[in-house]
Amino acid sequence: MKLKGAQAIVEVLVEQGVDTVFGYPGGQVIPLYDALWENKGRIRHVLTAHEQGASHAADGYARSTGKVGVCIATSGPGATNLVTGLATAYMDSSPVVAITGNVPLNLLGKDSFQEVDITGVTMPITKHNYIIKDKDDLVATLREAFHIARSGRPGPVLVDVPKNIQTDDVEYEYSQPLPVERDVRRLRQADLEKAVKMIREAERPMCYIGGGVIRSDASPELEEFLEKTDSAVCASLMGLGAVRADNPRFTGLVGMHGTKLSNMSVNACDLLIVIGARFSDRVISKGSTFARQARILQLDIDPAEFDKNIVSHVHVVGDVKEVLTRLNAMLGEKASHPDWIASIAHNRRRYPVKVTSESRRAREILRALGKELRSFDDSYVTTEVGQHQMWAAQFLRHTKPRHFITSGGLGTMGFGTGASIGVQMSHPDARVCNVAGDGSFRMNCNELATIARYRLPIVILIFDNHCLGMVRQWQTLFYDGHYSETTLDTPIDWVALAGAYGVAGMRMSLDDDPAAVIREAFSKNGPVVVDCEIPLDDKVLPMVAPGASINDMMGFVEEPM
Repeated sequence: MKLKGAQAIVEVLVEQGVDTVFGYPGGQVIPLYDALWENKGRIRHVLTAHEQGASHAADGYARSTGKVGVCIATSGPGATNLVTGLATAYMDSSPVVAITGNVPLNLLGKDSFQEVDITGVTMPITKHNYIIKDKDDLVATLREAFHIARSGRPGPVLVDVPKNIQTDDVEYEYSQPLPVERDVRRLRQADLEKAVKMIREAERPMCYIGGGVIRSDASPELEEFLEKTDSAVCASLMGLGAVRADNPRFTGLVGMHGTKLSNMSVNACDLLIVIGARFSDRVISKGSTFARQARILQLDIDPAEFDKNIVSHVHVVGDVKEVLTRLNAMLGEKASHPDWIASIAHNRRRYPVKVTSESRRAREILRALGKELRSFDDSYVTTEVGQHQMWAAQFLRHTKPRHFITSGGLGTMGFGTGASIGVQMSHPDARVCNVAGDGSFRMNCNELATIARYRLPIVILIFDNHCLGMVRQWQTLFYDGHYSETTLDTPIDWVALAGAYGVAGMRMSLDDDPAAVIREAFSKNGPVVVDCEIPLDDKVLPMVAPGASINDMMGFVEEPM
């Protein structure tokens, strides 16, 4: 049947299972917004305060559900405002489809008003992108965009639709979405057999897991694999939640701000099994000393990750869930490494995470938050980026995949507020908390307008130390205390700002009981901003200095929780 291009876009969104889109209207997407108006009962549109907020909201929606998140922006500055959000999703393999408008085809390339080559701009930070130049390609291209975004290693895809394509008649017939098969095209039996041989020969196996385990929904298979291999396990920031924090095999976060136990275990193991992780520099630090006693077995869906930062001895290409399923079947009887597991337990007692005075207040607040969140049937935590993010990684107990939503690869300040909107919209009955720093929150605090507009019961905890805390920490430790432009002495009253948006505001001084304040904030059952005072020079510890071995750690954090 014949439909206007804009209506056809809506029909494709519906057939792809999209129930919510995030966006901001503008001149070159008016036809699309008119079609959304006509289809209010079929797709919910969430108006954000800024296009960057829309991209982060779509990303939060995608990470917490496993479905494709969708954002919409107009041409020119509307489209370029999506760039940071798309780069964030790209670095963390999050499936997002961005639909942008552009000037009509006859005005392309003529420096028309609000014209930008957004496909050229986003080529390095999207899994794929398109500009529609033939109306007959519109429907098929949109379907392909969704399939690409969620298949293989997920990622963002951008589709740029000139305005005249939105108003032209196009042919549309309903089509069932293409099934997403687990990618095993390059999975070879010979590689699996090599992997099994390495595992059976190991006496001190250690697993290092990343976000690929969560993206693949492979936590059950991972649990079985850990038991069959009798292995300990550590996680990157993106892998937190893939294994329950109270699993006795779990040694905690690994790398720059990881636990002493994880870092020592990685450098003591004789086999490091890397599952859905990319050997980030924040994990390996000094590459020449990383896991130097171990053979490396790497399991990943993306062959581009092999031998990029650390050379592996054997690698297996394929969807992590499928690879682990096949390995579990091939391994047979459970292995036993009593001396290795006993040494892990010994080192856990020998190097407990001790809280220094420079992180005690953060732990008090986050422990109170964790206890409050456990009182709800379902809860999620998003974060901005900085010290508060690392404290949230260290001090919250991460027990479920897709419930800790943070920007890992790109480290995007301002991410958490938009992401919390996407998480709350996709899980209306859950409680959502955004853990923020005052430096990050000021970047996208305009999204309080969105939170207020839709009365989303998001609680925002601002760890307020009146500085860019992580940069100040580096300036203290490595730059002789030269606090160049990191002191945030602008007298912002966060409670008053929240009130201006119609959001409840609360204060938590250093003398207040965090549990009482947090309990009251959640009891309001509406949006709340809590300004949490944090000492100026509190630090995230332990820390590995840049370029040092991960065994060479400054300070230790935390007791067993």
